Amino acid sequence: MIWPTLIENKEVSWIRHRDIHLLTVGRYTYTSDQRFEAIHSPHTEDWSLRIKYPQRKDSGIYECQISTTPPVGHQIYLKVVVKHLVETLTGGFYDKEIIVCVTEPRSEVLGGHELYVDNGSTINLTCIVEFTAEIPTTVQWSHENKPINFDSPRGGISLVTIKGPTTTSRLLIQKASSSDSGEYACDSLVAKPAIIRVHILNGEHPAAMHHGQASIPLCPPIISALIVPLALIFKNLRL
Repeated sequence: MIWPTLIENKEVSWIRHRDIHLLTVGRYTYTSDQRFEAIHSPHTEDWSLRIKYPQRKDSGIYECQISTTPPVGHQIYLKVVVKHLVETLTGGFYDKEIIVCVTEPRSEVLGGHELYVDNGSTINLTCIVEFTAEIPTTVQWSHENKPINFDSPRGGISLVTIKGPTTTSRLLIQKASSSDSGEYACDSLVAKPAIIRVHILNGEHPAAMHHGQASIPLCPPIISALIVPLALIFKNLRL
């Protein structure tokens, strides 16, 4: 149980990255927008940020921090989408239902966790990075924990990276051989690295073929409020 060690006698703060605005410290609210509220369950280490009546403008990066030395912080991405509008008798519209989605920065290599490629063909790996606080400055690829050398005598290795709200990095390795088998990692430095294992086939058929597709987190329908439990956000952190 890490919560008593992590939070006891420490302040929990929430910050909105869009304008670097301090929203709450402990139970106190530091914004004139009364829709924001810090929630603490008595006798527990669970803290939440509640946003009443979420709006499109609330989308963006939020960070919760604990006043340790040095401070411990973690960012999440909030997306608010109006599902559909209903027209009123006066000709105006109101939001009948709102979908909100909270997700951490993520990276993924499309195609699943394993890829089977015939000897002599091209290895085609595509990595996507999304829900980040800022656009990644670089995307690094490694093979068996060693950075890929694009200038190696082997040749036939190329990389195309397109940066944006969703960054895409495509690694091509021509004329694959057995030495190209192994674990490949895509690291944007702003999200957890994505890993895929490549198998080079020499005419044999794998016992199990894996055909995966990128999985996009689905947003649960929430009508009026968003609650982000701190326990869920920091469940993987260690002091």
